[in-house]
Amino acid sequence: MESVEGPQALCDLCLAQVCHSLDALCSKRADGSLCLSWAPLFPQEMADQLLHKMATKGILNDMTVGIFRNCKELRLRRASIRCCPVSAEAFRLALCPHRLQELDASWVSGDLTGANIVSGLVSNLECRSSLQRLSLNGLHLDWECLREDGGVRVGFSSLRGLRTLNLANTDLTDAILEDICTLPQLESLDISCSDISKLTALLQCKDTLRSLIAHRLRLLDMSPARLLFVLNQLHALRHMDFSDNHFTLDDSDGSDGDETVRQLLEGSPQVLPSLVSLDVSGRKRITEAAVRAFVEARSGLVFLGLLATGVSSCDVLSSHKNLKVTGEANENQVCEALRRYRDRECFIREALVHLYNLTIDIDKSQPDMLKLVVSAMQSHPTSLHVHLVATACVFNLTTQDLAEAMPVSLLSSAVTWLLYAMKTFPNHQQVQKNCLLALCSDYILQDVPFDKYLAATLVINWLSSHEDPTLQRMAVAVISILVAKLSTEETAQLGKDAFIMKQLLAIVQQKAMVGVVDSTLKFALSALWNLTDEMPTAARSFIECHGLELYEEVLESYYTESSVQQKVLGLLNNIAEVEELQAELMEEDLLEHILSLLQDSHMEVGVRYFAGGILAQLTSRPEAWTLDDELRTTILKQLHASIVTWTQLEREMVSYRSFHPFCPLLQTCQPSGVQMWAVWAIHLVCSQNNPLASNYSSMLEQEGVTELLKVLAAHPDTHSDVKGLSDRILSMVEHHQSQSRPFNNQTGPQSS
Repeated sequence: MESVEGPQALCDLCLAQVCHSLDALCSKRADGSLCLSWAPLFPQEMADQLLHKMATKGILNDMTVGIFRNCKELRLRRASIRCCPVSAEAFRLALCPHRLQELDASWVSGDLTGANIVSGLVSNLECRSSLQRLSLNGLHLDWECLREDGGVRVGFSSLRGLRTLNLANTDLTDAILEDICTLPQLESLDISCSDISKLTALLQCKDTLRSLIAHRLRLLDMSPARLLFVLNQLHALRHMDFSDNHFTLDDSDGSDGDETVRQLLEGSPQVLPSLVSLDVSGRKRITEAAVRAFVEARSGLVFLGLLATGVSSCDVLSSHKNLKVTGEANENQVCEALRRYRDRECFIREALVHLYNLTIDIDKSQPDMLKLVVSAMQSHPTSLHVHLVATACVFNLTTQDLAEAMPVSLLSSAVTWLLYAMKTFPNHQQVQKNCLLALCSDYILQDVPFDKYLAATLVINWLSSHEDPTLQRMAVAVISILVAKLSTEETAQLGKDAFIMKQLLAIVQQKAMVGVVDSTLKFALSALWNLTDEMPTAARSFIECHGLELYEEVLESYYTESSVQQKVLGLLNNIAEVEELQAELMEEDLLEHILSLLQDSHMEVGVRYFAGGILAQLTSRPEAWTLDDELRTTILKQLHASIVTWTQLEREMVSYRSFHPFCPLLQTCQPSGVQMWAVWAIHLVCSQNNPLASNYSSMLEQEGVTELLKVLAAHPDTHSDVKGLSDRILSMVEHHQSQSRPFNNQTGPQSS
């Protein structure tokens, strides 16, 4: 199922391309900042979007923000530099000259402080009246450094147009709050997690303040009676957040706040009569009776935050259909909490725990839930607690067939964050286990795009320190599938890592020592087989890690296990294709054993096929043959005699990256046994009933194999068996080519 979000907007694609090409589009000033070499007059909204795109892509910094110094072409109104490394000087030069209406400078890194921002904005006379929204969440205000302006100290009150101000997670003080509350149009104020001790200053804006967010004011020092007196004067207040994050009953912090909330809930409707939204999540000392009284007294209530209060299952809540609630009583309440508390780790963690419990036995795909979980991981990238529960939720929401009904882009994002969690918390066993469980899905591994190389390395690293049989089986299965999905370059990179090779060989040895044949062994053998496919470096690493000796033992001890034999011989075939490594296989006992497999008519054709491949490669170079000549003669004779008895396989057995290893075997000078194996192998893959068949036909053309087959078929000394198969391959190639030719609109009846 494709993403329900649809294709990206053309504007987004264009802005992304500008971001990607910024260096080419710009020149550098003397101070190193960028300047657009040429720019049209941007539509104003597009300038805002470009700045936002640069910020979200992580390329906005002192150098790149320089393109906004020119206010004529790029006019900013709604600016976001959230989480970007922008200095005070770069901010002053690039953003302060604009007639800004909104600015989000939350969590900016570097030396930029709240004082820098306010003094810079105040220096622009237009900004003093135009700026309506300002967010400094997470910044150090450094108010003592705020400059004097003409002998008068400037402050927030100098920005007379401000309507919305976010100072959560700052060093906000009572004195600064006094200044803020003199703003004539202040409507929304967020002072969460600050050092405020008194709220009396709010009385100065009692006629304009419509929204107050005062989450977790740990230093608040007001009696419940005094606090209620102040709140009762805020006649225009419609939205109030007085939540906290102490979740245990024995936590004495916030007890005055809890009492204030209880009295507010139980109080007269004349207290805060305009209130339509109240958040008291985390307040443990409120009762269902208080909630019931509050809800019944306010018919216009649209939101009530009750997460981690223990009262979100109050029956009165379900009787108000238009009332949204955050809590843990049901799926809707939990999802509402994940939406509303995105930036609050304590509440996100709490909501995820309840979501996990709700989704343990889920039987219907829930993409909206998964999107909320991914959003939580994105919002709290360093939080172990969030990722621990979120990764478990991802598993619940994507297990079995649930993933197949999800948008692919959403699954891709979810897997990317699973890999991020594995990489960020490498020593936390449960996080690693959750991620592995979620990854162990055929649909996700086969059909969802994500960084498969990173995934393979992370799972292999995890495997090195865990021996739980069930998890080990899943890990090896994941690795086996991922390795087959890697590009040639990625496979080469992975294969030359001796650590990875040793980990997989250790699993084979572990199973071989006790004679076990299980899926873990088979997956490990498949992974090693794929790692060495046309990868000489990986093949050499395999030999250096003593893999050859181990595989010789496995060949002997698992003689009756054709699936094991086939995977072992497949890897040895990969080694045999590498000329400089063929000497490693020149052991008489080994080759006689492989010859016996070739000759054994009771053995599956797949086993005999790979046995034949090894022998064909080794006997194709007489100058490199170091064993008895009689053995080579016997092998060549048996190769031809065995292959003519093979029947076509009913299932797909092998795929090839290219046909280059076959080219030396198709020369007219080669013995018929060698030629016979090569043409049979090519015929096998080209006749398999899958989409790759036509691709193989193209590969044969591109790699010059078709020409070799034509020469071979026409040569007088070529054996008739080889000629017959060569002709059939050429016919198949011709067939696929005719099917893929474009429609010729010049054929058929023509109108005059």
